[in-house]
Amino acid sequence: MKRLEIICPAGTPAALKVAIDEGADAVYLGFRDETNARNFPGLNFSRPELSQGIAYAHARRRHVYVAINTYPEAGRETLWRMAVDDAVKAGADAIILADPGLLHYAHEVHPTVRLHLSVQASASTAKAIRFYVSRFGVKRVVLPRVLTLAEIADLNREVEVETEVFAFGGMCPMAEGRCSLSSYITGKSPNRNGVCSPASHVEYVEDDAHLSARLGGFTINRFSTGEGAGYPTLCKGRFVAQDQASYIFEDPVSLNVLANLAEVAATGVTALKIEGRQRGKAYIREIVQTFRQAVDAHFANRPGPDPASIQHLCEGQVSTSGAYEKGWR
Repeated sequence: MKRLEIICPAGTPAALKVAIDEGADAVYLGFRDETNARNFPGLNFSRPELSQGIAYAHARRRHVYVAINTYPEAGRETLWRMAVDDAVKAGADAIILADPGLLHYAHEVHPTVRLHLSVQASASTAKAIRFYVSRFGVKRVVLPRVLTLAEIADLNREVEVETEVFAFGGMCPMAEGRCSLSSYITGKSPNRNGVCSPASHVEYVEDDAHLSARLGGFTINRFSTGEGAGYPTLCKGRFVAQDQASYIFEDPVSLNVLANLAEVAATGVTALKIEGRQRGKAYIREIVQTFRQAVDAHFANRPGPDPASIQHLCEGQVSTSGAYEKGWR
């Protein structure tokens, strides 16, 4: 069985160094603009910072993947194409793309560059994956979080390309690459602007025995005393439907596959992706240490860390195995 690559987020140069030092096999990051899906103030990399980060990683035989995974705005494609050119120039080990037009550009202009298909492309069938591989030479596909482990194993038997799955971090609605919910309230979409529920539109208000989480002036959730308060994204809001308040789209929880690591490895995936480019160095250090220990323990056939040991890093301090073990259709 092939070893699993641990792919870690790096929202800043400092986070990149921590991830590499703690044992990540690769980091993924983005430029400081709307070409990547985590376009928040204080995050991401300038061109010089990217070059320095790549040099740091390569000196330790690790890899850097550049995410250019939003969809270009019509008439402004140059910004995204420049991002591809600059990532190649800096020596990125791979570029993570979603938009077919941008994939075509990268494949034609930089035929030797390694291309990874972003989860934002939402390729979840063998036919879709073969299209991206044959048309654009994609070497790895990041699978959307809608597949069971059995379905992932079936896919890996059907396609001849590396696959990468999410292993820890925030969950998104089950339709990656097609989310515009945030834009209805904030005017910003993660897939077009790289911004979902920007902090500038978020506020928490205490009233009576509740804490209200608001986005753009709208109450997205109300938490009782002692209840873990999640970040107010519209997809994870609690709404009243048929006289019952519930999470209609997605619960505010985090994915954690540590308890299922053996089963995940058995599907034949190449890499485990950790989510959280907006998280700080402490998060990066602890999560990479834990997953490094878990993966090494798995392949050494010895017990790994307790999955509950990183529960405090989960959204709302609640975790899930997501669709990997779903019991619904």
